Amino acid sequence: MNSICISAIASNQGKTLLTTALLWHFKKEVRAFKIGPDFIDPQFHESICGTPSVNLDTFMMNEEQVKWLFNKYKKNFNICEGVMGFYDGLDRGCSAYGVSKLLGIPSLLVLDGSGSYITICAVLKGLKSYKPDNTIKAVVLNKLSSSMHFELIKKQIESDFDDVVVLGWIEKNLPVLNSTHLGLDLGETTKLESLTQSVLKHIDLEKLELISASKTSICKEYPFERIEKIDKKITIVKDDNFSFIYHDNIEFLKEIFSKVEFISAKNDEKVSSDSDVVYLPGGYIEVDDSFKLMQNFKASLIEHAKNKYIYAECAGLLYLSNRVDEKKMSGILDIDFTLMNKRVRLGYYLSDLGIKGHAFHYSKPINPPKGVELLSKKADFKNADFGSWKKDRVYGTYLHVTLRNNFTKLRGYFGI
Repeated sequence: MNSICISAIASNQGKTLLTTALLWHFKKEVRAFKIGPDFIDPQFHESICGTPSVNLDTFMMNEEQVKWLFNKYKKNFNICEGVMGFYDGLDRGCSAYGVSKLLGIPSLLVLDGSGSYITICAVLKGLKSYKPDNTIKAVVLNKLSSSMHFELIKKQIESDFDDVVVLGWIEKNLPVLNSTHLGLDLGETTKLESLTQSVLKHIDLEKLELISASKTSICKEYPFERIEKIDKKITIVKDDNFSFIYHDNIEFLKEIFSKVEFISAKNDEKVSSDSDVVYLPGGYIEVDDSFKLMQNFKASLIEHAKNKYIYAECAGLLYLSNRVDEKKMSGILDIDFTLMNKRVRLGYYLSDLGIKGHAFHYSKPINPPKGVELLSKKADFKNADFGSWKKDRVYGTYLHVTLRNNFTKLRGYFGI
């Protein structure tokens, strides 16, 4: 088995560019993983290789649970894309350094070599010495103008380090993938073949496979509370608008519900009348006018909410509300929202129900009713504010969570 963690010193250094090319190259045998809570990169990973990408997050899950998750989904070749810089997130318990060390996966750093050569070794030495038990085994140099520039840097690295392999380089001014307001543009996969060839042109893939051959640390025992299969039906709304859903959450719900249906709100599909609970994930519902076309879906969801259960996250919460500014939503929860010019929440949060999760939103409730759950970045809950609301059997929250390790606390919201 081969596994590699792709990281860098910061965001926008080229790790997504390299990850994209490697996923496309190895797409027949690869599993993509994303370190941290991000939803956009996993969607992009899946669009490249056709296999769902899995989040590995040691803030939201404990170490044994993350080991088990990796072991469950691993394939012949596993590519883990890091978050921000290699050590970023260490203070919150989830970083590329921490996850790669936990799993025993070697790390490849993408280093920007433009306008420098010897100084890159100083940067690499700092990264290597900051935590001596790191997993850094290889580098790829990005934004170089010539093979001469590459050879100059390579010679210096090989002189200074006997435990780091220089795998190659990426030319500067390659075409890049555009961004949406929340991340990568998922509609640009037609460029992938030529992009992959350009990115991997000067990279030694045989050496990469040798470096990535590893025995990872696994957890064989199931480190979660076991939930008996439930003779109920759940409807999962999944489409371009409601797309922020962790892959393992889907697999977990398949394991515990006897019937699972997927519907597209964007295609105006109805919630089945025999469904017991609806899972409405986060996404982009507030950024376009497609919600106006969801009249059959809205009517079926309103009817469902009269005596059945709804669990909604972020954009799902917004769709349950009366409106977002001038955009009219379903009105199932009596809350109004407005979009702010700056982020209201971003990052890891604790709930006063004892759940760890992630929140990222620009919206804010206007004169909201009292919520049912406080969200805070700090354990003392100073300056905490409500982030979840409930009415009868309908629950909406800003918090994105992993269900497998939190379901016992949340099962009442699923009608169990």
